[in-house]
Amino acid sequence: MVKVVGIRFKTAGKIYYFDPENKMINKEDYVIVETARGIEFGQVVSGPKMVKKEEIIQPLKKVLRVATKDDINKNASNKADEQKAFGLCMKKITEHQLDMKLVDVEYTFDNNKVIFYFTSDGRVDFRDLVKDLASIFKTRIELRQIGVRDEAKMIGGLGPCGRPLCCTTFLGDFAPVSIKMAKEQNLSLNPTKISGICSRLMCCLNYEKDVYEENIDRLPNQGEKVMTPRGIGEVIHINPLTCRLKIRVKKKDEDILEIGEFEEDEIKRLHK
Repeated sequence: MVKVVGIRFKTAGKIYYFDPENKMINKEDYVIVETARGIEFGQVVSGPKMVKKEEIIQPLKKVLRVATKDDINKNASNKADEQKAFGLCMKKITEHQLDMKLVDVEYTFDNNKVIFYFTSDGRVDFRDLVKDLASIFKTRIELRQIGVRDEAKMIGGLGPCGRPLCCTTFLGDFAPVSIKMAKEQNLSLNPTKISGICSRLMCCLNYEKDVYEENIDRLPNQGEKVMTPRGIGEVIHINPLTCRLKIRVKKKDEDILEIGEFEEDEIKRLHK
């Protein structure tokens, strides 16, 4: 077991483990750490805890120090510089007539690198743009192409539910989402109904997936014959969330079919 702290560098960003050594570090503290990108400013979102070695990506970097007042002011200054860099880069993109959309700009804490995030429908030859930016900022320049889901995470907004986007507020990683999840939840397969503002399937389709799958596996299949309080009937519809079933039952001594709703514990499967 290894002692670690979990640190985020962006709101709802991925959590990375670092070695706190013997430093007094608490949840929500701001800290300075060394990463593969250089010196970074982050916030502790998971206090000191013990984890298995297999859960750690080696080598485990150390926390350099708890952020001082000067560190916090420098980070705020970097954020202001990022806004200026965004405007300058937009101007250069227009000058070079590049088919790309600038999404975000990020300075490393030590100003050793400026990262420009953009989206584009295809490959972009931005070599001349990088040269211009390097001459302006006098530091290393990185242009990173991202997907539409990452763009939504960075920009933020409101989802179809009217709440702030999950990816912006708490989702650290994007989980795979498939159309099968929408089918299992009996949702409309109209793309406009099940897609987020990124035009991809909504992340929330994944939240109740396990419950739906468990209930579907346990409940009778559509078309299956079951015993009900009114006699033997055929399942015509299943609600995996409420575990209620619509069953077509033949009235006793009559050739009339009627449809009734039954709870799971009211029916008995004839064949499993």
